[in-house]
Amino acid sequence: MGIFIFRFFIIVLITLTGYFFPPFHLAPYFGAATGFLLSIAIVYLETRIRKSQFKVIWSSTIGTLAGVLLGWALGSIYQTIASDNSTTTFIRIFFLLIMPYIGFLVGTRKFEWLGPPHLFHFFKEKNVKNAGHSYKILDTSVIIDGRIADICDTGFIGGTLVISQFILKELQFVADSADGMKRQRGRRGLDVLDHIQKSSQVSTIISEMDFPEVKDVDSKLIELAKQMGAKIITNDFNLNKVAKLQGLHVLNINELANALKPVVLPGETIKVFILKEGKEKDQGVAYLDDGTMVVVDNSRKMIGQNIDVTVTSVLQTTVGKMIFGRYNE
Repeated sequence: MGIFIFRFFIIVLITLTGYFFPPFHLAPYFGAATGFLLSIAIVYLETRIRKSQFKVIWSSTIGTLAGVLLGWALGSIYQTIASDNSTTTFIRIFFLLIMPYIGFLVGTRKFEWLGPPHLFHFFKEKNVKNAGHSYKILDTSVIIDGRIADICDTGFIGGTLVISQFILKELQFVADSADGMKRQRGRRGLDVLDHIQKSSQVSTIISEMDFPEVKDVDSKLIELAKQMGAKIITNDFNLNKVAKLQGLHVLNINELANALKPVVLPGETIKVFILKEGKEKDQGVAYLDDGTMVVVDNSRKMIGQNIDVTVTSVLQTTVGKMIFGRYNE
């Protein structure tokens, strides 16, 4: 309701300004009509801006003040080159009304641009190589997984982590689930976020930006990344693929984990614990510390023991590596 009153106030005020200070030597009624049409055009443009559900006092204040300064500067510039006092007065009042209005809209619709972390990094002295600010958006899967907290603690991730309101709502929904397993996962995710905010070396912000016309959470994340020019951190295979197809930069924790696994070459000898029997005759199955499966020929009788295995081949699959070896008695 308040925004409609504000729009009506802007329309009436600009119309009256056009009547009392008609531009371009127009009659008062034509000046009022000019002001009315201009105000309608501005309000129409405002209604075309994507609607988002958030109110940020800091950002709207900064945007409004910036609009006042810009409006005053534009009006002063026009005054120096114009000779018609009535037109000059109309233009100055127009700028002083419209520019703060636009600044207010930018502050409330795109609040991350004017948030303290972004302003701090914008004004902070940087070298050319490190210019720009890096936002990284966390999705639900990577939060529940929990490894992101350990990575943040090590200092390998820089920039600012973005936690969106719709992700928080999804985590809260999972944490309140009647299913015990889901409830445990949701609470773990909330604990991970609490740890990142309190203990991590990485700064975090909560994004109020929402996209009511988009129902799917993954699609909302993609839209948010586009709006902020941010990267997405995820473990979700499908989100990873869809985001990359749309030109977004995705950081996948599973891909990072696979890249950090130690390299094992054919011919090397490794020590493993034979955990269970394999599918083929005389096969045994073991696992490395990082979870990599090792299929060992001629080792079924060694189940429950540590043995030395000679690596024969390494198979790379979509879910990771599989190592094949042979036990030589």
